[in-house]
Amino acid sequence: MASRQLLRAATSISKNTSAFKLLKNPALSRRASTNTSPIQSEALNALNPTQNNSITKITTLSNGIRVTTENTPGHFSAVGVYLDAGSRYETPRTMGVSHLVDRLAFKSTKNRTIERMQTELESLGGNVMCASSREAIMYQSAIFYQDLPHLLNILADAIRNPLITQEEVAEQQQTAIYELSEIWQKPDMILPELLHTVAYKDNTLGNPMLCPEPKLAEMTPELIKEYLANWYRPERIVVAAAGAHHEEVVALTEKFFGDMPKSPDFNAHTFKTSVLGVLNPTKHTSKPSLYKTITTAATSFLSQGSTLQPVPISHGGQKSHYTGGTLYLEQPTLPHTYVYIALEGLPIHDPDIYALATLQMLLGGGGSFSAGGPGKGMYTRLFTHVLNQYAWMESCMCFNHCYTDSGLFGIFASCRPDYNHAVADVIAQQFDHVARRGRYGVTEEELNRAKNQLMSSLLMNLESRMVQLEDLGRQVQVHGFKVPVEVMCQKIREVTLEDLLRVAQRVIRGQVVNEGKGTGLPTIVAQGQLKNLQDVEK
Repeated sequence: MASRQLLRAATSISKNTSAFKLLKNPALSRRASTNTSPIQSEALNALNPTQNNSITKITTLSNGIRVTTENTPGHFSAVGVYLDAGSRYETPRTMGVSHLVDRLAFKSTKNRTIERMQTELESLGGNVMCASSREAIMYQSAIFYQDLPHLLNILADAIRNPLITQEEVAEQQQTAIYELSEIWQKPDMILPELLHTVAYKDNTLGNPMLCPEPKLAEMTPELIKEYLANWYRPERIVVAAAGAHHEEVVALTEKFFGDMPKSPDFNAHTFKTSVLGVLNPTKHTSKPSLYKTITTAATSFLSQGSTLQPVPISHGGQKSHYTGGTLYLEQPTLPHTYVYIALEGLPIHDPDIYALATLQMLLGGGGSFSAGGPGKGMYTRLFTHVLNQYAWMESCMCFNHCYTDSGLFGIFASCRPDYNHAVADVIAQQFDHVARRGRYGVTEEELNRAKNQLMSSLLMNLESRMVQLEDLGRQVQVHGFKVPVEVMCQKIREVTLEDLLRVAQRVIRGQVVNEGKGTGLPTIVAQGQLKNLQDVEK
């Protein structure tokens, strides 16, 4: 989990990273100015230039599609299409559609039968996937560079022209029923889902990522196509590539996606986050894991002297509202009691996101049978203060889920039912210790170790071509730019003990105030033999 959520916030650029620049692309500017109002034209002129730093390039087509590349060396290329869609945008009527959409990817289209689709994908190596999350639907693949045109053709066909037949939907409905039954038997998989449902009751981030079984029967081809028509719009699309030439990717995207019509309500001003730049290094600035918290959570980078201000990503008109709450699921057949305790965390644009990620790494944790070692969290607080002290504790781990306008931060623990009376006290104690000075408070040594672990985790994750691709696509999707890894490491280094204490108190004491005006109450979800489990909320 600690390597799937990314942070994005920074100020200064390191010596070997050139300052961001805005470079005009006249051809794109001409395309953008056709049939647009003066206001739209002005904004598109700011949008459409190809924007560069030393590695990353970004171009926005006239219909709003953003194309971003990093032509880093490697034996293969990676390409992905990222859509600003997902379960948070679903309504009671469409709840569960995103789950079916990702299962229906790469089936029959207007141009390919399902057999031909599978044959072509296998000829490219078969390394292709589609995944849906709360705030994105991603189509990704790893290929040899020479197969780039063929793959983008397939991705465009799968995204723009799916047939979604009744037979395909019925097949996936049956598969989903089996999938749900399996997941409900695994507390470590279903409880994080239920945690979101309780934390954001009846709104946005509380919508289930997995289609509820009663809703499966309501999933019709017509409903799914309606959802795609509403959310698969060009201004919500990012095409990303790692290990490919930018000009070629732009040309291929224009060929396969360029004729997608702009939405009637498309306004280029909502995409001014495409401006790249550098923040004042003297000021603090402002995505299931920590790496993803780091690379998808940052503030805006504006070129010095620029008057364009970033506009956050659209949420379809509704901000996430954190409610908090409790859910207890008695299940006597489980050998352990599982407890999740969370509070509202920070959104990806918050200036304190790096300090919170460092706090998550400092708390760390794992399972009682972890192999150990410094790289496995052996020196983290939840290992040294919990797992090494209480033999009855099966696992204890800190988590940090980070989204565009809210987040969840907390601790998960599992123990033998005989010790239900003590588990909540142990978790509350760990929360309290990192939010206070003096005895049991965080030391400078712990802080430096956590910062080094965080930076090494970030850098090692980015060695993966597919992680590099997803990081690139999601950063550009959320912010309109890519934060260099040197910047992220610098922001981590700048976290002080005072920063850590202040952020810990802000989150753990329920003092976070996000756009949705959350309640500040805790969220508690427990499953298993719950006898003698004390009043966790108290």
